[in-house]
Amino acid sequence: MADQTPPYWVLISVLFSSQPLTPALAMTLHEAAYALHQRGEGSREVAGDLLSGRVRNLRKDVSLGGVAGPAFEAEIETERGSGVVRFVLTQQGLELMRQSESQPRAPVRPQYLN
Repeated sequence: MADQTPPYWVLISVLFSSQPLTPALAMTLHEAAYALHQRGEGSREVAGDLLSGRVRNLRKDVSLGGVAGPAFEAEIETERGSGVVRFVLTQQGLELMRQSESQPRAPVRPQYLN
């Protein structure tokens, strides 16, 4: 399916995490960081069923081996306690997100209409 979001490990590269990252947590961090990157904002609150905290745009690009992109830091609270995550939005992930945003989407029709 073309509308499906790529897996989180394509979108972000984690440089450091004091908490184990689940796919849902990684995607929440990605969504917040991508919004910050697109809007040029400095920070944003994140919250969900299993997470609360703040993601900060470090406003610098980093490169580690073959991975490069804008850097972010998140201070989070989960059911396992507080933690810090430092990560990069990958160039591949940024390109995939730009492509998915530029593709026209068919209007969503309720299932009961044929």
